[in-house]
Amino acid sequence: MTYTVQEAEKDFARLLKEAETGAEVVIVRDGKPVARLAAVEQAAAPREKRVLGRYAGQHRYSDDVFKPLERDEELREYGFNLLADAKAIEKPAS
Repeated sequence: MTYTVQEAEKDFARLLKEAETGAEVVIVRDGKPVARLAAVEQAAAPREKRVLGRYAGQHRYSDDVFKPLERDEELREYGFNLLADAKAIEKPAS
């Protein structure tokens, strides 16, 4: 359905209800379309609430997983080539 700006201002609530039903509502000024009202698709159902500790105890890892990488070969193996190839910076003389 097409409405003028004046008609839309006068009865905007009715236009919104019309758009909610799926009808296309076009607002025109001087015979030219300037706006279209359309219903917004409903958001998806909310996801299940996250629970702290749900997977506690289900993961196993080695004790050395948090051990710092020390050798250049280890750094390169994990993709830290830049660090492996960097030269140590010496402290400036005081």
